[in-house]
This record gives sequence, structure tokens and C-alpha cells, in this order.
Amino acid sequence: MARSSERSHWDRFWERERDLSEIYDNDDRIRVEVRKRLDLRDMITLEVGAATARDSVALAEDGALPVALDYSHAAMKLAREATLEKDRRLLLVCGDANELPFREDTFDLVFHQGVMEHFKDTDPMTDECVRVTKQGGNLLVDVPQTFHVYTVVKKVLIALNAWFAGWETQYTEKHLSNYLREHDMEPWSVYGRYFSPSLAYRMIREILMKIGIRLAMRPVIIPPVHGLRRKIREAVEQSWLGPKTAVVIGIFARKPEKQ
Repeated sequence: MARSSERSHWDRFWERERDLSEIYDNDDRIRVEVRKRLDLRDMITLEVGAATARDSVALAEDGALPVALDYSHAAMKLAREATLEKDRRLLLVCGDANELPFREDTFDLVFHQGVMEHFKDTDPMTDECVRVTKQGGNLLVDVPQTFHVYTVVKKVLIALNAWFAGWETQYTEKHLSNYLREHDMEPWSVYGRYFSPSLAYRMIREILMKIGIRLAMRPVIIPPVHGLRRKIREAVEQSWLGPKTAVVIGIFARKPEKQ
């Protein structure tokens, strides 16, 4: 029987004796994708399931007023250290995504990345995210995309009870858009992103680290080839194929104004 994703999984993950710089981040995609579409200056934002709050710190650098929430005490400790290191103003809240401790219509932008896929019942969290989003404000949901080899690898590891988070699902662009509409949100923009370096390289690097061999996190062996691959990857991401074939997708959805 497959495990669920529980707080204990995340406490163990963030309590590992491992430098944060050795854990792949999301290549700053939240900030990049948000500022393509929205003006972050003085925007009140909420990151749900913030972990180390690196995305909220990045949004603060662009003028946002961020709040970051997570239920893992170990993650909150790392987030506090990160904010002190960056010298950024950030409100950290330890709380449950299913019962957000905020009033309705509070935030201009609510977002979560790498979070919703770990909830077997996503409705309570989504309802809470919608509740605290201002009318006319936005909810950004960033999750794994279904049609990628990442999904196959993940399902195998879950079946073997070896997935680090216990359990995880995935979404297509259509599925996620329809889901947000069911929660009275209006999807208006989507993006897709691939891993760089590739999933295969990341897996090999992780395996070798267990036996004491440390590879570079982001190798550049032949610069011209590396640059060409990056251009091709970005071109596909920005095409209609991106959200349908990438490792992750993100959808921006607007909360309608009350009539």
C-alpha cells in the first residue's frame, strides 16, 4: 500500500545534514514567471508550503511584501536563516495549508510550488487559497506535469515505498485548468518548464553522492553545445508544446470580482 505524504517526511527531508546549496531549487521560475505577468511592487503575497521560502525571498527582492507559510518546523528554521542571510523582510508563519490563519480577501497573489501534488484531497487547501486571495487577485499553482518520464520514475519509487515525500500525483494542463474553474477561479496564463540539468543527470548525481562521489550541480562540458541546448529548451517551453510535455506546469488563475 502506497504511503501518504506527511509532515514527518518533510521534517526528515529538511533536517538532513546537507547544505541547501546542494539541493536543486526551481531555477527561480516563480519570480521569473510572476514578473512576466504582474507588477510585484508593494504586492502582498502568500507562499503556501514555503519550505525554505526561497521564492518569497526572491519576490521581496522585486518589491513584494511576502508572507511564507509551512507546517514543518525544520523548514521554517531554514527559512528564517535564509531571510536573515539575505536581509529581507519576510513574515514567516507555521501553519496548516488546510486552515490558513488569515482573513478572506487578504493577498494580491497566493502561490504554491511543489505542494498540491502531495495532497490526496486537494479541495480544502485550494478552497483556503481562494478564500484568502483578494477579488481580482491571482492564485498560481505550480505542479508536476503528467506526460514526462519524471512521472514514470516517481510512480516506480512510490510503488517501492522509496519516494522521498511518500506520495505524489501529477496534472495535465486541461485537468488543472478545469480544477481551478471548479473552484471559481479564472485561468488566464500557463507555462511549462523542463529540468536543467536533466532529470537523468540529477538522478545519477544523487546516487553517486551516496557513495561519496560528488559531481558538479550544473555542469557545462562544452559551452557552445550547452548554450544551444538551453536555447532549444527555452524555445520549446515557450511554444504550445511546453505545458503539454514539460516536467512542471504552472497556471495563473484570477479570482473574479463580486458583482
